[in-house]
Formats: sequence, structure tokens, C-alpha cells
Amino acid sequence: MQPSLVSHLKNQGVVFKKTIAHYFVHVNGEVIVCGVSPRLRKELIYPTADPHSLPHIVIGERKIDIVDPVAVGDEVSFVDNQDGTGLIIEIKPRKSTLTRRAAVPMPSAHGWEQIIVANVDLVVPVISAAQPRPNWNLLDRYLVSAESLEISSLICITKMDLVKENQELEEELEPYHKIGYPIIKTSTISGLGLDGIKTALKGRISVFIGQSGVGKTSLLNAIQPGLGLRVKEVNKHNGKGRHTTSHLEMFPLEVGGGVVDTPGMREFGLWEIDDTDLAYLFPEIRPYIGKCKFGLDCSHTHEPGCAVVKAVKDGMICDRRYYSYLKLQEDG
Repeated sequence: MQPSLVSHLKNQGVVFKKTIAHYFVHVNGEVIVCGVSPRLRKELIYPTADPHSLPHIVIGERKIDIVDPVAVGDEVSFVDNQDGTGLIIEIKPRKSTLTRRAAVPMPSAHGWEQIIVANVDLVVPVISAAQPRPNWNLLDRYLVSAESLEISSLICITKMDLVKENQELEEELEPYHKIGYPIIKTSTISGLGLDGIKTALKGRISVFIGQSGVGKTSLLNAIQPGLGLRVKEVNKHNGKGRHTTSHLEMFPLEVGGGVVDTPGMREFGLWEIDDTDLAYLFPEIRPYIGKCKFGLDCSHTHEPGCAVVKAVKDGMICDRRYYSYLKLQEDG
């Protein structure tokens, strides 16, 4: 093969790990360390007139509002440089993405989309029963995000050994049971729920999300010994307060499938969800949409004749979940 053609060899693979400016791609049992083409950070602009009346030419370009165009889990095409490195030139269509609004220094600052992981089958919000106390509003943010992306969710409660016979916890979980969200209670001390979580993860690409200290590392170690330690080593490289994770990786599971652990998230900004969409993303509110006095124009906050507010008063919608809806609507 002529040397001049070597740099034009095109291959396909899956991004399983990324650091700042480097993407690690699995292809045919090998790992290729890639950069990304500058073209993937721009969106081409075409004429807005009838496409049949104008030649198919690019009239401009603009940067995309995204922290990083390539995500762990992406299927990509890349140019192989034949030296263990490559250049990603195309991202294949994604079946799903877990996305959030990247942190900004002030509320008025321009927001950017951060794709946490692509082609994921299951979102696993991890909430500790104690130490730290459950943050139910944050759980609702995770669930709303998964609903918006049409990704299944599995609520995982850890550290159950710390809250034996806890009636308050059961009352908080009851609305999620009624909605239909699957819930697995776990303890790495007693072994409670570990078989169930292994079965749920088997053969799927899953992503664990939750605050620091909720026990994700211990849970991963219980699922597959040594896995949590590898993930913890990865997370040491995360830059606190940065707009992107500096080291994110997908780990294969012995039971089949893979898991992506995310660094502890104290905040989870929703990306491009307006008020109308937000109501639809609460499954228990969904049946009442359009039945209010003001129809689809109702914000479900103060309007007379609101079917959602009536359902809350009648106990058909959990008041705490409704307050989560109001908080998300307020935050935007």
C-alpha cells in the first residue's frame, strides 16, 4: 500500500473512554487513541429557500452549543493513522443520549449541552437511604431527564442496612411505586438486592448517576469485585467545577453489558425542556394535560380550573412530586 494512502484508511468503532482531547475507541479487539475533527464542532448552514431552486452549497457555519461533540458510547468512523492513533470524522446516529445543561458561572451565562453518555439503555439514579439523606428533588431531575430522552430508569436505594424498618423512607418511595418506576433496595453489607441489580444490568448499557457519597463505588464492587476501585481511580482525575468530565469510561460487566459511572453530581441542569414538555415528563401529571380550563395553555401553577392542581388536592398526585415540578419550572 502506498504511504500516501495510509492516512485515509477509514474504520469504525465504539468510544469507551475519553479524557480531555483524547478518545479511546474499541475496534476489532484493539484500542485506537483518537482526536476529533474540527468539523464535528461546527454546524454547516445551507440556503433556506426552496432547495430545488438553489445549488446544494454551504453558505456559512456556526459552532454548536455543546461541550464535547463525542461521547462515551458513541459509534464513530475515524481515519486510522496506522500508528495507534486516529481522527474521528463521523458520529453515527445515536439511539439515545443522557444529556444535561453544563454548569455555568452565573444564571445569565450562556448554557451548553453536555452529553454524558450515548446509546445507553438504562439510567440508574443511585440514592442513599442515609448518610447522605435522600435528595428526592434531585432524583426527580434524573427521572425527568430520562423521560425526556425516552430512556428507561431504575431507582437504586443503597445503604439499606442503616435504616431498618424506616417508615419515612417507605412513604417517600410509595409515589414512585405507584407511577411504575422499578425500585431496588440494596445493601453491600447484607447483600440485599444485589442479585436483582445484577439481573437488571445484564446485557444492557447502563449509567449510574448520583451525588458523591451515596455508595456507588461499593455497589459496583459488589456487582463485580474490583470494578468500583477502577471507577474510583478514574474519578480522581475529574476537575471539580469544570464544564466537562475529564475522564469518563465505560466498563464491561462479566454478566454482559457495560456500566458508566458518573462523578458525583450536586446539580443536574435539564437541557432544552420547556414548561409544556416538563408537565408531560411527569407520568402522573401526563393524564391531566389538556383537561384544564385553559387547556394546553395552563401552567398548572395558579390558574383557576386546573385539573393538575385539583388532582394534587385530591391526593391523586403526590404533593412533593408536584413541588418538584414547580421547582423545575422555576429553574428553567
